[in-house]
Amino acid sequence: MTFLKRVGEYVSDAFKAAKYIGQGMGVVFDHMNRRPVTVQYPFEKLIPSERFRGRIHFEFDKCIACEICVRVCPIDLPVVDWVYNTELKKKELYSYSIDFGVCIFCANCVEFCPTNCLSVTEDYELATYDRHELNYHQVALGRLPSKVTEDPMVTPLREFAYLPKGVIDPHDLPTGSQRAGKRPEEILAEMKAAKAAEETEEKVAKAAADT
Repeated sequence: MTFLKRVGEYVSDAFKAAKYIGQGMGVVFDHMNRRPVTVQYPFEKLIPSERFRGRIHFEFDKCIACEICVRVCPIDLPVVDWVYNTELKKKELYSYSIDFGVCIFCANCVEFCPTNCLSVTEDYELATYDRHELNYHQVALGRLPSKVTEDPMVTPLREFAYLPKGVIDPHDLPTGSQRAGKRPEEILAEMKAAKAAEETEEKVAKAAADT
């Protein structure tokens, strides 16, 4: 009986092993037709999406020290130092800083800035060994943003959502390849055309009712 019990356990373990191997190979074969998820960083980098919110760019000359960015920030993050010029009777900006170690990149400050002195960029490489270096003052914030597509040392890769229909490999795409679906400006143009057509129909219907 002991021998038969051992044989039964051995057969059961063998069936379990075969089952787990089959499950593992199923995952492997399933991923063979998917887009490669490995990016050879830093030699390859993904192109950020159209509405990507990266490092904030600041233009010192445009800022009027209104502090709207501070009021709309969920964590009151921007630090605006200014002095009041009694002769000109207006604020003069002294310094401006944002700590990206705390920033949640909601871009509320960019949306509500009345002079458009703040803007989001494609910069996402903010890693540093000292978190205090993440506190950017106006000089660091005024640094021009860098783009992946303009770096000759890097191969820019498109994200999966921005690849042409049926393409799963972002390498060696033909120049001018468009992503699947419509671009935001095309969708907006269609919405405007549909709204204009609806307004025209309402006017015609109203005119017919009046007559």
